Amino acid sequence: MAEPVNRALPTAHAALARLRRGECSSEELVRDVLGRIRATDGGIGAYLWVDEEDALGQARAADARRAAGNEGRLLGVPVAVKDVLNVRGQPCTCASRILRGYVAPYDATAVARLRAEGAVFAGRTNMDEFAMGSTTENSAVQVTRNPRDPERVPGGSSGGAAACVAAGEAVVALGTDTGGSIRQPAAFCGCVGLKPSYGRVSRYGLTAFASSLDQIGTLSADVRDAALMLQVMAGADCMDSTCLDAPVPDYGAALRDDLRGMKLGIPREYFVGGLAPEVETPVRAAIEQCRALGAEVAELSLPHTEYAIATYYVIAAAEASANLARFDGVRYGRRARAESDPMTMYCRTRAEGFGAEVKRRVILGTYVLSSGYYDAYYLTAQRVRTLIRRDFEKAFAHCDALLAPVAPSLPWRLGEAADDPLKMYLGDIYTVTANLAGICGMSVPCGSSADGLPVGLQILGPALGEEKVLRVGHAYEASASRPAAGP
Repeated sequence: MAEPVNRALPTAHAALARLRRGECSSEELVRDVLGRIRATDGGIGAYLWVDEEDALGQARAADARRAAGNEGRLLGVPVAVKDVLNVRGQPCTCASRILRGYVAPYDATAVARLRAEGAVFAGRTNMDEFAMGSTTENSAVQVTRNPRDPERVPGGSSGGAAACVAAGEAVVALGTDTGGSIRQPAAFCGCVGLKPSYGRVSRYGLTAFASSLDQIGTLSADVRDAALMLQVMAGADCMDSTCLDAPVPDYGAALRDDLRGMKLGIPREYFVGGLAPEVETPVRAAIEQCRALGAEVAELSLPHTEYAIATYYVIAAAEASANLARFDGVRYGRRARAESDPMTMYCRTRAEGFGAEVKRRVILGTYVLSSGYYDAYYLTAQRVRTLIRRDFEKAFAHCDALLAPVAPSLPWRLGEAADDPLKMYLGDIYTVTANLAGICGMSVPCGSSADGLPVGLQILGPALGEEKVLRVGHAYEASASRPAAGP
């Protein structure tokens, strides 16, 4: 069994500084990443696909570009990509048998913007199939292990992306967050996970799970890297009608080492029964640290939180059933063995191509959208979603950001949640609300349990309030990394 792995690579901003000073080349940096993958990924399983020659070719092109004086904000930095985002010329299987053999013919907008700034795409990371799950055990390809304890899950659905950053197998990674799929694995693996507001980053080129909830974000070693990546990806996109045409602020300028003048709220409903003491203790300590940094901290209420899980799983499943209808064996991906009857081929293709968790959610979604149940379930869930969003609007009228746990427990042992789907669903209680409301959120490491397992502090901000979230995260991160003052 593999031993716990700790990150060894530089952050993106540190790597860029070294590249600009000529202390290393992009090719050398990429070779370090590839060597790390070869040395450690056999015991972790973070990657589904790596093309070393292609990555080195991209690195050499970045070095040539720098030599010609053509800089880019991510020039020469290796980026891992969750296997749900299209990267031209690379497979995009969503960790599913039904898309085996599919190669993306185009770049997602977020990928295209990173490519324009010189990013090097190192490989594809594992995930729960079609992003449906919280452990990365629902992948149809392989299980990913937590680098901090290989007997535990890395979280999901962006578990591969979080694991590769935590293990030093990538400098930064792209993930997606539909109900906590960036923030929860970031908390479980001990890295920073940023979920932007709905509409802040274009979803064009993202294979949709639930279109009104999905958002592309980042996994990184620190908050400054998260700000850098968001700066490049954010902004309007004519290819995505849900992408907002709103000004993109200078996120780097928002990073300060104190919280003076900020008001932070603590939702009572996030500190109730079911929250493990080994999670609550470091989160409470982080809240007190934010108070010490100059923030005004006060409790408040998000009264409709108790309905969030039921609301989320009705809406997400309904949208999943509609989005996954396109995977039918006709145009691309897996097709069942030749059948004379098209309907038999269609049914067999989906039965053989989808895993158990995907089938469960598609069946649930089809049910809640069916005649006689649409009003009782789907429309009711949409009404409750509005109430949840209003809870946040009222809260943010009195504070700049909210502080809370990311997950109610430490990382589960392998198989523990996979054998109990309800336990896995309930583990999303603190994260799904941000997706339902369309607001931004981030997980920042805030300590460890007695066994050395990471715990994450969740920072939630209003829609398009990433500057506030990043400021709080950076100030806390900087204070937590500073040595304690002497007597």
